[in-house]
Amino acid sequence: MNEYHVFAVWDEEAKVWAATSDDVPGLASEAETVELLLTKLRVMIPELLVSSGYKPQSEIPFHLHTDCVFVASPF
Repeated sequence: MNEYHVFAVWDEEAKVWAATSDDVPGLASEAETVELLLTKLRVMIPELLVSSGYKPQSEIPFHLHTDCVFVASPF
């Protein structure tokens, strides 16, 4: 079973999570929250893999790696 890796970064200017993957050809998506992004990815990943010739036999596991810088104030 293949595991696919998706990387999402927070775009502060656009206020969205932007996702791409070297494992899933053509994957590029964005959403205002990680939850909305996951909803989109659960549909997009199988569609893109099938359009690339992959024939899934069951569920398609993927890892969502996120990166965001947070700031904490001691006051």
